[in-house]
Amino acid sequence: MNKSIFHVANMDCSAEEQLIRMKLGGNEAVEGLHFDLPGRQLTIFHTGAVEPLAKTLEGLRLNSALIATVDAGLTDLTEDAPADRRLLWTVLGINFFFFVLEALTGFLAHSLGLLADALDMLADALVYGLALYAVSRVVRTQKRVAKLSGYFQLALAVGGLGEVLRRFAVGEQEPDFGLMMGISALALVGNSASLYLLQKSRSQQAHIQASQVFTSNDVIANIGVIVAGGLVYVTASAWPDLVIGLVVFALVARGAFRIFQLAKWTVHQ
Repeated sequence: MNKSIFHVANMDCSAEEQLIRMKLGGNEAVEGLHFDLPGRQLTIFHTGAVEPLAKTLEGLRLNSALIATVDAGLTDLTEDAPADRRLLWTVLGINFFFFVLEALTGFLAHSLGLLADALDMLADALVYGLALYAVSRVVRTQKRVAKLSGYFQLALAVGGLGEVLRRFAVGEQEPDFGLMMGISALALVGNSASLYLLQKSRSQQAHIQASQVFTSNDVIANIGVIVAGGLVYVTASAWPDLVIGLVVFALVARGAFRIFQLAKWTVHQ
């Protein structure tokens, strides 16, 4: 068995990971795939020549390049550790809790920033769930799950963007900046704790590394909402809240289209 290592410049989250899994999953020569998202490296355990696999990766247009091909042993192919799976579910639980909390308080505070951040957490949870559910299923099931998740996520984003435009047009009452900043601060603590646990685990499992990337983005979004709340207080205007809501909803929409790309490249079985 061979081990081929690729540098994939445009692979930075679980969407690209699942795209590659689906494209290579039906190839009988592939024995295993290991992903290093922070390092943008993909390791393929396979039999036979590497050239057909390299050509398949090139077709995904992720800017891939072969680094090396060496002999490999079966001991390199390991299943996800139970501890890593428990850690991942813990992080997903934290994400879902703060999705519910921010969604409820977003309505109470009349804050689009909080609502957008809540939907961003839900969107991340959809991607995590897709990765966990689909990886052990047949490709046709993966494709159906990907499309359903993408449509749901896109519906959330379109609805949110429509609400932002409506509030821009008709004007909106000033949100409760205290509740806005307080809940975002709690979410920041939760996401920071998740990021700490993920980094502390030092796991090389692809889903754990993907969770680090998404949780880091959530931390940045939390900080953005806190800053927007401060600007609402300083300016006595709803505009900062609308702007941060627009930015976060746009990120959710971008995630939906990445999921559609994932489904598009699915191999038919």
